[in-house]
Amino acid sequence: MKIVVLNGSPKGELSVTMQYIQFVQKKFPQHQFKILNVAFEILRLEKNENYFKEMITEVKTSDGIIWAFPLYFMLVCSQYKRFIELIFERNVKDAFYKKFAAIVATSIKFFDHTAIEYIRSICDDLDMIFIDSYSAKMDDLFNKECQNQLISFANNFILSVEKKLISAKQYSPLIHRAFEYKTSDSLSQKRSISTNQKKVLIVTDSTNQDSNIWKMINTVQNCFSGPIEVINLYDIDIKGGCLGCIRCGYDNQCAYDHKDGFRDFWNNKMITADVLIFAGTIKDRYLSSRWKMVFDRSFFNGHVPTLIGKQIGFLISGPISQIANLKQIFTAFVEIQESNLVDIVSDEFGDSKDIDLLLYNFAEKLIRFSNSTYKTPPTFLAIGGVKIFRDNVYESLRGVFQADHRYYKKYGYYDFPKKIFGSRLLKFAFKMKGFRKVMYKNNRLQHEMIKPLKKLVQKA
Repeated sequence: MKIVVLNGSPKGELSVTMQYIQFVQKKFPQHQFKILNVAFEILRLEKNENYFKEMITEVKTSDGIIWAFPLYFMLVCSQYKRFIELIFERNVKDAFYKKFAAIVATSIKFFDHTAIEYIRSICDDLDMIFIDSYSAKMDDLFNKECQNQLISFANNFILSVEKKLISAKQYSPLIHRAFEYKTSDSLSQKRSISTNQKKVLIVTDSTNQDSNIWKMINTVQNCFSGPIEVINLYDIDIKGGCLGCIRCGYDNQCAYDHKDGFRDFWNNKMITADVLIFAGTIKDRYLSSRWKMVFDRSFFNGHVPTLIGKQIGFLISGPISQIANLKQIFTAFVEIQESNLVDIVSDEFGDSKDIDLLLYNFAEKLIRFSNSTYKTPPTFLAIGGVKIFRDNVYESLRGVFQADHRYYKKYGYYDFPKKIFGSRLLKFAFKMKGFRKVMYKNNRLQHEMIKPLKKLVQKA
C-alpha cells in the first residue's frame, strides 16, 4: 500500500511531526510511505507548476493520505495553507477524490482542535474519506502508552484503507451567495463619528478595489470625520512565513530581522493603534495564506500579548457564519491578546442598506468602547489557553523561551499553587459528617454561597 504524507512543517525533515511519521514507518515496513515536503518547498511549488504536478501525481497514485503538521498559531502554518490554496486554484481536487485521509498533528495542545478541524473540513471539501486524527504533544513519543496509541491509530487507518471502510462527512460545502455590495446613500443622514484622537488602523490583504471587502472598508472609512489609516499586507515587505526556528524564544529576535519590514509593521503600526480592524475574504475555510503569514510571523513576540487593551473588529467577505471554527479562532486570538472583540461584520446577510447600517454601528462601537476602555471578561478560550502556555513554559520550555519566562515572572503568571486559608478550612469541615448534614439541610449551602454576594449587591 502506498501512503502519501503531506508534510506541513516549514522545517521539512527537521520536524518533530516527521519523527512520529517515521515511527509509524518503522512499525509498518510492509507499506510504502512517500513523504512530500509541501510546506518546506512551497516557493518552488508556486513557481514551478510541473513540480507541483509531480507531487499531485503522487497523491493521485496513492491509496491513502496523511496530513501531518505542527500547530502554528491555532492552525497550520501559512506555507501549508498556501499549498491547500494551490489545490483549489489549480483545480486538482480530483486527485484527492475518495482518497482515505488521516491527520497527525504535534503541538503543546494549544488550540490543536481548531487546526485539526480546519484540515478535517478541507478533507470534506475535497471529497476525501476521513478516518481519524492523532494529536500528540511534542514529547509524547517518549511515552510507551502514547506509542501504543499511535500504532493503534496507524493500524486503524491502514485497515480502513484496505477494507475500504467509508465514513460520514462532518462538514457541508460552504454556500457563497452571489451578492455585490454597493454603498448606498443611507448613511448620508448619519452624523460623522469623531475618532476622539484615537488611532484607527484597518489592515487588509485585498488587492481588488471592486471587491465587496474594499467597498466595506471604504464605507467604514467614510463613517469617521477624520482620516483612517489603511495598510495592505501586500505593501509590507514580508520575505516569508515563520520558519519555526524558535530563535525568537530567547530575546524575541526573529531570523528575518533586518531582512524585511515585518517587525517595523507590527511594532510601529499594530502595537501603536488604539483600534484595529482586520479585513479579508474567506479563502477555503480561513482567510488568505497572506493573513496566516502575518499571524504566524507575530510569534516573534513569543507567547505573550502585544495588543493589550485594543478594540478589535473584523470585516469579512464570505460565509463566516458557516465556519464556527474560524469564529472561535478570531475570538480566542483577541481574548488571549487581552483585547476586546467588538464585532465581526460580513456581507453574507441583508442588502446594501442593511450592511451600511451594520458598518456604521460597528464604527461607532469601536470608538465608544475605546473611549470607555470597555472589555468583555475572558472566557475559557483565553483562560485555558494562557494556562497551557504558562504551564508549558514553566515546566519544560523556559530554557528556550526565556523571553516568555521573564515576562510571566514579571507579570505574575506563575500564580500557583494558591494557598487560600478559607478554602482549606472548609475542606476539613466537610470531612465531618455532622457539618455536611447541617449544610445540606434546607439549602443551607446555597444560602451560604450567595451570602457574600448579597452583601456586595446591597452596598451597591
